[in-house]
Amino acid sequence: MLYLQQLAVTFFKNYEIKTFNFDSNAVGICGRNGIGKTNLLDAIYYCSFTKSYFSGTDLINIANNKEGFRLQANFKKNDTPQNIVCIYKLNEKKDFTCNEAPYEKLSHHIGVLPCVMIAPDDIEIINGSSELRRKYIDTILCQLDKEYLQHLINYNKILQQRNSFLKQASERGNFDLALLEILDQQISVPANYISQKRIEYTQRLLPLINEAYKEIANADEQVNILYQSQLIQEDISSLLLKSREKDRILQRTNVGIHKDDLIIELNLHLFKNIASQGQKKSLLFALKLAEYEIINQSKGFYPILLLDDVFEKLDNFRMENLLKRVCVKNNSQVFFTDTHSDRLKLAFDNLGIKGQIIELIG
Repeated sequence: MLYLQQLAVTFFKNYEIKTFNFDSNAVGICGRNGIGKTNLLDAIYYCSFTKSYFSGTDLINIANNKEGFRLQANFKKNDTPQNIVCIYKLNEKKDFTCNEAPYEKLSHHIGVLPCVMIAPDDIEIINGSSELRRKYIDTILCQLDKEYLQHLINYNKILQQRNSFLKQASERGNFDLALLEILDQQISVPANYISQKRIEYTQRLLPLINEAYKEIANADEQVNILYQSQLIQEDISSLLLKSREKDRILQRTNVGIHKDDLIIELNLHLFKNIASQGQKKSLLFALKLAEYEIINQSKGFYPILLLDDVFEKLDNFRMENLLKRVCVKNNSQVFFTDTHSDRLKLAFDNLGIKGQIIELIG
């Protein structure tokens, strides 16, 4: 089992210096809007992924007028202590340690302490662009497969180099075909690996998503997910060769795994076009719970589950079904945020959950 016992935050977002102790598998974090409930969940997420769930730059994570932040988290994983310390200072390299041992690369920590986050804006996984659906499956695979994570890092690095080459070649009027061919060879290896793993895990996820969806929505509706990729029908090398002239004109790479998508259907129709808001919310939780379940299947323990503002997004029926699944059925640690502590206490009492309520005041 993975269990967070204590979290100390220093100058992280709206926090000055604060320590939280957790003594339950079900932890409710309550308080008015803007008090820091989501920021506390994000601090937990940060200790798992070495980055914020919400912001791409660490500058945003520093409290006002401070020069950096510090996070310390004491976990237990299968009864073994996992003590995390992260120190970030302006204009300095981030220091991230586990049991006092520094990581040579931050990517080596991904998957050590897995977690799954559900936030209100995640509904865009269903409604929004393909980039968000790629990020969804990449987040799963990066926690399960170190080789996948490295291939993804390499692919994005080479893709950036290839796009820079195309832009500079256009500006200079000098197209170095030999260099482009080298880049094409380099990008093919990670592209093929990533494509194959995404196909495999989409197939593994589908029955888990359907099971969770039917349980939360209590409806006999068939959800289907299709992995859409140019690489299914044709080799990446051939695709790059055929797209070379188009890439040169548009000054960017137009084929590859960065164009992949997950096509989600409900009863054989595009889900986002026909689903109600309730169905979309049920599917969002099903997608995340499938991620939560597949990590358990792969690692032998459940990840920590972070649920931000979920009571505002689900009706009482769906909320009760969700709580039964994550707090009663599974032996895992779950963190909730809510503006009303009484609502959370009542939900815990109704299901016989011995939860912990933390009231944020400020």
